Amino acid sequence: MTLNTAHEPIGNTDGTKLFVMKCGGSTLATLPDSFFEDLRALQQEGAQPVIVHGGGPAISENLAKLGIESSFVNGLRVTTEEVLDVVEMTLAGSINKAIVRRIQGSGGRALGISGIDGGLIMARPVSNSAEVGLVGEVTKVQAEIVTGILALGYMPIIAPIGVDASGQRYNINADTAAGAVASYVESSRMIVVTDVPGIMRTVDGQKVVLPSVTVQQIEELIESGEIYGGMIPKVRAAMDCIQGAVSEVVIVDGKEPRVLSRVLQGEVLGTRIVR
Repeated sequence: MTLNTAHEPIGNTDGTKLFVMKCGGSTLATLPDSFFEDLRALQQEGAQPVIVHGGGPAISENLAKLGIESSFVNGLRVTTEEVLDVVEMTLAGSINKAIVRRIQGSGGRALGISGIDGGLIMARPVSNSAEVGLVGEVTKVQAEIVTGILALGYMPIIAPIGVDASGQRYNINADTAAGAVASYVESSRMIVVTDVPGIMRTVDGQKVVLPSVTVQQIEELIESGEIYGGMIPKVRAAMDCIQGAVSEVVIVDGKEPRVLSRVLQGEVLGTRIVR
């Protein structure tokens, strides 16, 4: 397999500095202060970050505290109304506001909302809802809400809960929500901040990070077993994000110094997934 290692600086086709970042709740909790200082510096320089976050481990912890059983089917949490109450409380409540506090503590400007607010993320049941319950897929993102918050000088911090026209809530996978948000706001790029340096493969007995891969190459690496375990849902979700205006997804380790600035300047960091 031949891998393209050349990087072009990533930027929107219309010349703006809008980008969507997806980060898991557990990753956000461990990010150093310098990450948020970098985010603040980017905002002050005119960049427009949009953050979509997850929070699976915290949801599991809160469900356990409340004695509510929870299970998974193919990586999706089986979601009843009772589970959904805890999902909303955790994502739109404690995690969302913790992120806002950290950004504001670094001098940045942030505004936290969930996909329910203003009908930001409209959703319908996933095709296997008989198995997983109230898990949703995105039908529409009200992009004007995101761009309106950006126009006010704040970065939107979005909890991935969807809603339908009747007011029914849905638990949305954070990667799926981030990809949809990026597509609807026409961001050409999405940065997935994780706790790993990127997609790895073994070369001559050593683990190396792949600088750039195509969707087809990822499928081959999964098939060969070189991408395995917890990295499979990460890369599949990243591939799902490449839709509409989104032409590339970059997976990076959030603990790298000034990781966002460096990626936006075109430095080769992590793994870049392209169409």
